[in-house]
Amino acid sequence: MSVKKYLLKGLHRLQKGPGYTYKELLVWYCDNTNTHGPKRIICEGPKKKAMWFLITLLFAALVCWQWSVFINTYFSWEVSVSLSLGFKTMDFPAVTICNASPFQYSKVKHLLKDLDELMEAVLERILAPDPSLANATRALNFTIWNHTPLVLIDERNPHHPVVFDILADNHNGSAAARICNAQGCKMAMRLCRLNRTDCTFQNFTSATQAVTEWYVLQATNIFSQVPTWELVQMGYPSEQLILACLFAAEPCSYRNFTSIFYPHYGNCYIFNWGMTEKALPSANPGTEFGLKLILDIGQEDYVPFLASTAGVRLMLHEQRSYPFIREEGIYAMSGTETSIGVLVDKLQRKGEPYSPCTMNGSDVPVQNFYSSYNTTYSIQACLRSCFQDQMIQNCSCGHYLYPLPPGKKYCNNKDFPDWARCYSDLQVSVAQRENCINLCKESCNDTQYKMTISMADWPSEASEDWIFHILSQERDQSTNITLSRKGIVKLNIYFQEFNYRTIEESAANNIVWLLSNLGGQFGFWMGGSVLCLIEFAEIIIDFVWISIIKLVAFAKSLRQRRSQARYAGPPPTVAELVEAHTNPGFQPDTANHSHSTGTYLDEQALTIPGTPPPNYDSLRLQPLDVIESDSEGDAI
Repeated sequence: MSVKKYLLKGLHRLQKGPGYTYKELLVWYCDNTNTHGPKRIICEGPKKKAMWFLITLLFAALVCWQWSVFINTYFSWEVSVSLSLGFKTMDFPAVTICNASPFQYSKVKHLLKDLDELMEAVLERILAPDPSLANATRALNFTIWNHTPLVLIDERNPHHPVVFDILADNHNGSAAARICNAQGCKMAMRLCRLNRTDCTFQNFTSATQAVTEWYVLQATNIFSQVPTWELVQMGYPSEQLILACLFAAEPCSYRNFTSIFYPHYGNCYIFNWGMTEKALPSANPGTEFGLKLILDIGQEDYVPFLASTAGVRLMLHEQRSYPFIREEGIYAMSGTETSIGVLVDKLQRKGEPYSPCTMNGSDVPVQNFYSSYNTTYSIQACLRSCFQDQMIQNCSCGHYLYPLPPGKKYCNNKDFPDWARCYSDLQVSVAQRENCINLCKESCNDTQYKMTISMADWPSEASEDWIFHILSQERDQSTNITLSRKGIVKLNIYFQEFNYRTIEESAANNIVWLLSNLGGQFGFWMGGSVLCLIEFAEIIIDFVWISIIKLVAFAKSLRQRRSQARYAGPPPTVAELVEAHTNPGFQPDTANHSHSTGTYLDEQALTIPGTPPPNYDSLRLQPLDVIESDSEGDAI
């Protein structure tokens, strides 16, 4: 009961000013607020009161609308981009170089023997579909061919296209493939699954594209079954690829390069990767302070059907980052001197919630399969890890071009005969790409190298003889020329300008911007300030207290009515209550009560002339919960 009294007294003290009703509270607020409109509502006459009420309501709606716009703009997390220039000594980028041919043909010829024979038969059939070739193709190993053959689709009748196997007349005893000519047919690759009961066709507009893609797919099947250390031995060694090296007027050699195996290009070599030593700085811009390389790509030992491009693939990237040279690299052609001027752009993203980026990839829900290289996070690594994960889930094996998680195997025709069809479906799946894009994030801090490329013939005809003599002697200890123009590449990589650009994101709308705009709109339309908002908060609190008081009063009156309704007749006498308290087995005489009550009602119904005697009921005992215990509670 003491708690109840304290609460009631506290409520009464809070309500000494505004009053006990909602109307009194509203009038008190309009009379005491510092906002201009509400005061005029209670001070003016009826017409002006209505006018000022409408004006105040309109401007209050405008303020709420403007506030919603500004709040929505703030929570859209927009960013502004600033560009600044910096001048200081910069670390020279890591440079990755790869030969366009992943392997030396002399070392992988035994692995590709059956595939090369099939390729030659296909080319002969495309160029000269002559029946006399039948004897030559009967000895072919069609095990590889049967998994994913090349076909000709005759679409001269669009409603009834006819499919011919290119090697059908020798393999299946049919000469129907010779009927189709180049103008009426297109070449495709047949991809099947479920024991060749469900097939689809990957179409090509040119036979060159078709045979190249088919050969790469079959070579992937072969190389995926060879251990990585053997593949490394079949690639181009660094001492054969790198003939001369010079960095900032200091000599260097192939020993200053770090070797990695990149499945698409074989052995790749990285200069200034920064894994085991500190990154090399560049003191000044210009070619004399950059990296100069002379390379021999050994084009005469290229795999003829696997590498149709001759040259060097190179890429500039940050230290300790994995080089995705297939996606981000450039070619330098043989027989030329390629000069690459470098400009540096440093990107600094704001991060969550402004930009969906990550600092180190720890918050990205994709397992990084490139973590074994101990490199930093990049979105390219995330996208390819995501694709490999989808490949493993859908095809039960991983693709040869990407790293494998522990315990998984690369796809091949022997263990996974349906992998080619599965890989093709996954590669063209829009849902898969969107899923990986949504899961992966950009790095919050990134460095990009913008390149300006120029080329010239090298060496010139006047100097070709002595340059090749010297290089041949240095590499092969031979007085004869063992090098040629078609295998030599010269590279010059340097900073074009000795400055860097920093592109930095910052919040376009911060909390100061939000508060100033909210206050400006409130002051302009309502003439208010922060104190007016406090007053409005005060009236809200008073509104809540009045509601609590009314609820308490309603609950108390409801409890009193329920207590009085417990007795159907007159309340028990004192003697009955005492007897019930001392004797647990006491039962009141309900019959007498009923009779006396009926008699009492009958007597009340009679009309008795004169003044009736007083009806004393002072000996009746009221229930305990009906007795008023607090005079202040009665006032509610």
